[in-house]
Amino acid sequence: DLPARLTGADELWHLGDVCDPATLVEFELLRVPLTVVRGNNDWDPTWPLTRGLERRGRRFHLEHIAPRRAPAGAEFVLSGHTHVPEDAVDDAGVRWLNPGCITRPRAQVRSFAWRVITPDGGVNWQPVAL
Repeated sequence: DLPARLTGADELWHLGDVCDPATLVEFELLRVPLTVVRGNNDWDPTWPLTRGLERRGRRFHLEHIAPRRAPAGAEFVLSGHTHVPEDAVDDAGVRWLNPGCITRPRAQVRSFAWRVITPDGGVNWQPVAL
């Protein structure tokens, strides 16, 4: 049960393709902030296409389909469209992250990821296979 595995999270970021908004109810019951960006299979216009977030001085860009280039100032670009886990750093030093997919993975494993920001601003990214 995925929501039970997320107990202890300070917040949740969903990178799109929610498909059925009822899916989010279990996450909302965890009573932590939930940030959602709209995927190409989502139709809720209240979900933004992109979100820029700053946590402990680190700048994150969330977008379902990864942009061709990182937006100015972004240190991390998180996307979900390919449904394949990724952790790569480009020539500019921007880290590109994809947690994979829980329901329709294109990799051989269903996955999500923990993102932990340490008090000194370090970012740890840990994919979790289901």
